[in-house]
Amino acid sequence: MSVLWQRRLDHYPETRQRLWYLAIVVVATVVLYYELYVPGAVATEIIAQYHMTFPYYVYISVVGNAVGAFSSLLAGLADRWGRANLVAYGLGVTGLLTLFGLPNAPDQFTFGVLFALVSFVEGIILVATPALVRDFSPQLGRASAMGFWTLGPVVGSLVLSEVSSNTISVLPDWRSQFVICGIVGLVVFVIALFGLRELSPNLRDQLMVSLRDRALVEARAAGIDVNKAIERPWRQMMTVRVIGSAFAIAVFLIIYYTAVGFFTIYFTTIYGFSLAQANGIGNWFWGIDALSLIVVGVISDRLGVRKPFMLVGALGAIVMTIVFLSRATAPDTGYYTFVWIISVLAVFMAVAYAPWMASFTETVERINPALTATGLAVWGWIIRAVVALSIFALPFVVTSMTPLVQYGTEVSALAAKYDAEIKTLGVVDPATLGTLGRNPADPEAGTKAVAEIMQAQNVDQATAVQRLKAAAAVPKDDLAFLQEHAAEVQAAAAATPGQWQNWWWVCVGGEAVFLPLIFVMVGRWRPSRARADLAEHQARVDQELEQLSSSTGGTLPS
Repeated sequence: MSVLWQRRLDHYPETRQRLWYLAIVVVATVVLYYELYVPGAVATEIIAQYHMTFPYYVYISVVGNAVGAFSSLLAGLADRWGRANLVAYGLGVTGLLTLFGLPNAPDQFTFGVLFALVSFVEGIILVATPALVRDFSPQLGRASAMGFWTLGPVVGSLVLSEVSSNTISVLPDWRSQFVICGIVGLVVFVIALFGLRELSPNLRDQLMVSLRDRALVEARAAGIDVNKAIERPWRQMMTVRVIGSAFAIAVFLIIYYTAVGFFTIYFTTIYGFSLAQANGIGNWFWGIDALSLIVVGVISDRLGVRKPFMLVGALGAIVMTIVFLSRATAPDTGYYTFVWIISVLAVFMAVAYAPWMASFTETVERINPALTATGLAVWGWIIRAVVALSIFALPFVVTSMTPLVQYGTEVSALAAKYDAEIKTLGVVDPATLGTLGRNPADPEAGTKAVAEIMQAQNVDQATAVQRLKAAAAVPKDDLAFLQEHAAEVQAAAAATPGQWQNWWWVCVGGEAVFLPLIFVMVGRWRPSRARADLAEHQARVDQELEQLSSSTGGTLPS
């Protein structure tokens, strides 16, 4: 049992072992976000199942993000308690909730409460996993490592889109998506339970620029007062560099979180794509984003700079978001037009995000490397709070979604099924229809209706009689549903594209706010200056190692 709780490493691991721990963290993050995002793949089905309004569904996400914000603050205690147990056992909780809880929720309130519990655990792991990545990755490889970590939410979304787009037609019950996801989550929980470890506080509380610092880090470890290093943690993190940077990325990612929660709704209601097609568009977005995160991380580490990437990525994201929103009022936009637009958008978002994650942890380290989890907790709280507030505002900007989501699919299906009959009824005087509704055998009303059909549709009497009989055979429930909801669905369909366009402009505003806040973060703009800093650091390390070697008779950790 102690092996399942005591996970600390007293020596910095060799490369192979270190990569194993990093791989577990990345896979754990992927699975966690797969679990968190799975409702988005079948959102329309969930709304129909529980008879939710669109705002109610949105506010489930709002509450989840709010709960996740405060659990992120709680995860700041990882600097005292460690990180690995939070990740491992958190995966067990979310796996059980996804497999057994959410798909069996008896009503919409219970569904919302269970989703909030998943979000609570997600908020904790959101902080603990990048803290582990930072611990096992020196600064020279930080952007690459964070590029892999940021695969978590992106590949989680990609896995969700890929699985759902290939299984929804075979397993049409929306609950099957939760069952598949929950099984995967519990498998990864077992791997993390037995395989994940973390550095002891004496090792992780130091700044490590390159693997050449390993001997010095281990030599210093015995002399570190861990409790003193983490005194007054929140006060140390309350700086413009930390808060401003966290707010910058939070508003930059408003479009990302909108895509996660509402892309399927957006593409199915505005453009008429099927759920499989909408998730297929998501496949391109998340896939391109995932590949770009890795490539950009490697290039950023090679050049030793972060800020130029953030600047280029933000500018490119602004341009592509504007291109994307320009299609909101063009409902005939094709599938592959969206594919290339969002693929280019994904590239620019990755160009900004992977270097930002590296730069943020380096900014926190500049203040106090012993408080990495605390700094990440501040980031986690801010990003979840901003997402909660932005999603809360969404229904006030896109006010017409409820009729489309709740009734649009059925109205479209019935309108297509009874198209000819509806056209026939449309040319008959309403008073005449009312009379026939009360007494289908009324000869005067029947004769008048036939005459109106003959005149309006230019057909003979026999054809008109046949069409009237076909219209009379439409089930009353279907006709009543169309009479009750068709008009509001048509009005919503006309208003919604423009309202969504307004929301995408809000996303552009968030991306623009990101730009000036790049300058509060640490790091160089020019690779030559970054190389000079590295050479200076290495000279200090060599000098300190030489001094330690002399004072200890030449005995240092290998």
